[in-house]
Amino acid sequence: MDTDIAIAQAHDPAPITDIAATLGLDATAIDPYGHDKAKLTWETIAKAREAKQGRLVLVTAMSPTSAGEGKSTVTIGLADALARRGHRAAVCLREPSMGPVFGRKGGATGGGYAQVVPMEAINFHFTGDMHAITTANNLMCACIDNHLYWGNELDLDPNTIAPRRCLDVNDRALRVLDVGRGVRADRDVRPDGFDITVASEIMAILCLATSIDDLKERLGRILIGYTRSGEPLTVDDLGITGALAAILADAQRPNLVQTLEGTPAFVHGGPFANIAHGCNSIMATTSALGLADVVVTEAGFGADLGAEKFLDIKCPAAGIAPSCAVLVATVRALKLHGGVAEADLDEPNVDALARGLGNLERHAATLAAYNVPVVVALNRFATDSDAELETVREAASGWGVDVRLTEVFARGGAGGEGLAEAVEGLLEAGPADLEGAYDPDDDLVVKLEKVARRCYGAAGVELAPKARDQLESLRRIGADKLPVCVAKTPQSFTDDPSVLGAPEDFVIHVRELSPRLGAGFVVCLTGSILTMPGLPRRPRACDMDVRDGVISGIG
Repeated sequence: MDTDIAIAQAHDPAPITDIAATLGLDATAIDPYGHDKAKLTWETIAKAREAKQGRLVLVTAMSPTSAGEGKSTVTIGLADALARRGHRAAVCLREPSMGPVFGRKGGATGGGYAQVVPMEAINFHFTGDMHAITTANNLMCACIDNHLYWGNELDLDPNTIAPRRCLDVNDRALRVLDVGRGVRADRDVRPDGFDITVASEIMAILCLATSIDDLKERLGRILIGYTRSGEPLTVDDLGITGALAAILADAQRPNLVQTLEGTPAFVHGGPFANIAHGCNSIMATTSALGLADVVVTEAGFGADLGAEKFLDIKCPAAGIAPSCAVLVATVRALKLHGGVAEADLDEPNVDALARGLGNLERHAATLAAYNVPVVVALNRFATDSDAELETVREAASGWGVDVRLTEVFARGGAGGEGLAEAVEGLLEAGPADLEGAYDPDDDLVVKLEKVARRCYGAAGVELAPKARDQLESLRRIGADKLPVCVAKTPQSFTDDPSVLGAPEDFVIHVRELSPRLGAGFVVCLTGSILTMPGLPRRPRACDMDVRDGVISGIG
């Protein structure tokens, strides 16, 4: 079978002006970046968001495994299938981080015949959004240290500085370091470190901001640290809010590309769902909803991470709600959760599959608790036996959930029409009346407890001493009632990635609380989760090359 990149490179994309025209936009409504990608103009964004909003479909998944589930592929294939069935459909995705692209995962634009293109551009520099976010973040950090150097008029305590520098590459050597060596005989040396760009607060802000004014307000609220007397200091106090907004102004405008079948695709923003809120930008989603009848979007990883944050953070901020959710699974992943070794996944094993179904059931129950109708998309592999497929159908029927087989990887939109048919039936009721995991006025610990119990099946949470001290600081500055953004392993409902299936009676261990006042939430770091990933023994970068202008090895 052809590789993903071979399929993408063999495709002849339509001019981006033609794609815009399918949304009722003329050539003046977009700013092309070449012939195959563009950004929406500010005027187009404003008009789209004032227009009647279409229906929204959320795609999420079971707990991800090394066997793969295909969530992005299903998202794209479903949009193509809906377009085939006569809908004015669009897809909304996050921009890939170059960390995973060069690391273990490779490209992140779908797979097989359900992809967005141009694949290479989207996976690498695209329209420069990631670079703008990285630059804005690092300018902020440089200005903080510069303020200290020139006398520290704000009386900022260097030991409380919150922002860390960032880079969109997996580099474990930069997690902890000292900065300031060589400056004034090393007397300005202080501990610092790098996060990956997609975990930065500025990435979250770009994706949650609803306008350029909102962007500036959020940037200005970023906590840079505390004075020696304990008063909070922000970017506004530093006086660089306008400069950061200027760097990000173009990056805030949604990007328009296309699927292999010519369905419009808005690819914008890229926060990770295990260490950030894991959803594409509000501006892209709401613009798409004003231009299309049905918009299919995804939230990162499983329903315990991306979908929870989509429903508890993004939807309230945007004033939107999905009409239904698609829960992606595979027989192979379910067997792995049932205890089968990865090397044996091709062999039929109904008993292990039945054991692994508890993981899928818990995710389905989580979505139902939000009052969101659910359909399971079972990505079919050639090794799936009829008995295994029927086992999944029977189990899901007992939960009151429909299961539809999908073959979008091999067949594109044609392989997703059964799923599209099921989604159409769920769309008729309109946006869900969301029942959030917690009340906005709940204390932060109460919010954590409610998320842990509803979405993970945990018995409760336990705060480490450092997190308890940080909680007191949050209470002093009035930030203890912000939404929670739990940073947790995606492989497990617990904070231990080795615990698969649907465990019970466990505790979520919260080691650190990081206030993101501009984003409007508190990041709650659990277990051993890291904000700067590392590369595997043999990174995907070793397989990449370019010859005669043609890139290879992405996927």
